[in-house]
Amino acid sequence: MTITYEWRGDVDNTALNALHADGFGHPVARTDWRDRLQRHSLGWVCAREDGALIGFVNVAWDGGAHAFLLDTVVARQTRSRGVGAALVAAAAEGARAAKCAWLHVDFEEHLRPFYVDACGFTETRAGLIAL
Repeated sequence: MTITYEWRGDVDNTALNALHADGFGHPVARTDWRDRLQRHSLGWVCAREDGALIGFVNVAWDGGAHAFLLDTVVARQTRSRGVGAALVAAAAEGARAAKCAWLHVDFEEHLRPFYVDACGFTETRAGLIAL
């Protein structure tokens, strides 16, 4: 089965809400992803296998040089096949094509091997205020 990756691919709210719930382990929400992405994102990448949405990453931005990864998610049954790293690579290419100079990501400690080792991010010092 072939997995395809599409920059700014068509987003079905129902499918993305189900994937998000599966990937992050919460109840299925009713988020209007299409509206959110159109209003706030530089782009996003959808991964599909046999037409089914199996992965997603959102690329928000500041309108200039900085892009930010959000909501990187891969369906549980599809993990450990390189889908997440391929999503991030496609997101980086989309941000690069939009003339962004930096791609940022925040992550919890248990995701360090994925973002640093598998995706090639460099560790930096950053700050955070919980709101």
